[in-house]
Amino acid sequence: MKQSILITGAYGGMGKSTVKALKDRGFRIFALDKTVGAVEDGIIPIKADLTDENSIEAAAKRIKEMTDTLFAIIHFAGIYMLDSLVEMDSSDFEKIFKINLGGVFLVNKHFLPLLNNGSRIVITTSELAPLDPLPFTGIYAVTKGSLDKYAYALCMELQLKGIAVSVLRAGAVTTDMLGVSTDALDRFCQSTTLYTCNAERFKRIVDRVEARSIPPEKLAERVARILNKHNPRFAYSINRNPLLLLLNILPKGLQLWIIKQILKNED
Repeated sequence: MKQSILITGAYGGMGKSTVKALKDRGFRIFALDKTVGAVEDGIIPIKADLTDENSIEAAAKRIKEMTDTLFAIIHFAGIYMLDSLVEMDSSDFEKIFKINLGGVFLVNKHFLPLLNNGSRIVITTSELAPLDPLPFTGIYAVTKGSLDKYAYALCMELQLKGIAVSVLRAGAVTTDMLGVSTDALDRFCQSTTLYTCNAERFKRIVDRVEARSIPPEKLAERVARILNKHNPRFAYSINRNPLLLLLNILPKGLQLWIIKQILKNED
């Protein structure tokens, strides 16, 4: 019998590539997303809203009717926001935490009964998670940093049950998310009233970070290798950006000064 894997955000760029890669390796995939496709050989679409616990419960009930064991849960679902931490709508603040962190919590909580000794959980955080956030990307970085900490705490607990938890700290991946980040930057620069945003300067930072993007198939291969490891480690990084790494080895005061010089207004 094929081993079963649950993938959230299964119809996004990273999720879709990973679904294909793991299906090709002989796994049966439960492809969970808010909008799903048709049933395919080896792929069972599961429609669910990660912000709705009842929806997650219903998805778990449906999957339990088809299997009593999951070899792995792989989390890709998430959203991106770019905004000022003191100007963003309260509803947006709550929304990004509810999806990026709360959705992972709900899925792990309700699908835990299907995990056994030797099962895996892989959570996609971000290369930003352990780094100091850039201005206006802070809300995204904070949610991914919180998710990274959640994953480590979960790893501490579930190791006692023989379940491995790993994070995949991915840098820029060539998916629709890159377009989303560019659009979000444009909207912010047009809407902010508190900051006189030098859009072109900030865009150069974003462009440099995203210029070294990798295809989602490369990330899918990394996931497959993680699942194949007998004792996977906690953190895996892919496509780390050297500019961000360089900035983060500098003292905090110097980091702040550099960013201020880049973004300050010219008279």
